Amino acid sequence: MTELEDRLERFETLTAECELIAKLATDSRKREFYLKLSEQYRQLAADMRQALATRAAA
Repeated sequence: MTELEDRLERFETLTAECELIAKLATDSRKREFYLKLSEQYRQLAADMRQALATRAAA
């Protein structure tokens, strides 16, 4: 597995973990924080997929 694939996997894992924490959070501020954080990790994963696709096409 390449470094980019490792990072992609890590971002996907962090996204899932943040979503789970947000779902379980009883404090609305923490829920909102973890939802936003999961969105940021989701975007990083999407960017990483794009980088991998670009690299594969080259």
